[in-house]
Amino acid sequence: MTSLTHIDETGAARMVDVSGKPDTVRKAAAGGRISMSPEALTAIKDGTTKKGDVIAVARIAGIMASKRTSDLIPLCHPLALSSVTVDFQFEATAIRATATVSTTGPTGVEMEALTAVSVALLTLYDMAKAIDRAMQISDIRLLEKSGGRSGNYTAGNSTA
Repeated sequence: MTSLTHIDETGAARMVDVSGKPDTVRKAAAGGRISMSPEALTAIKDGTTKKGDVIAVARIAGIMASKRTSDLIPLCHPLALSSVTVDFQFEATAIRATATVSTTGPTGVEMEALTAVSVALLTLYDMAKAIDRAMQISDIRLLEKSGGRSGNYTAGNSTA
């Protein structure tokens, strides 16, 4: 049975002590999608929403959110991130977002990548909700991670 690292022997929540762990290069990617009406998708793609360039704002929101993950997730360590990218792909009925985060440090950046993609998708919703309130955010998940003691992970193919 795997023990939970954020729970001490008495069952109390705790922040994991990473002071003895070596700094290594850490990288993680997360993805998700937002389904929407053809009207909303076209407006975002063409940049014709009343709120301006929705994709640019969502990209900045995702990057900013990754840097604030420890403020949002109680037991996450504040990290000095080396790189954050948030990219978007248009699909037939949705927009797919992918966030990639890297750092060199004693703990991974999975939560920062997941936070970035989540906030980017929420921003797309916020900026296009006047066109389509029925948009649906889904499929948010870790796609891959590398570095650290637990090894590499690729969704559907764990090598850890």
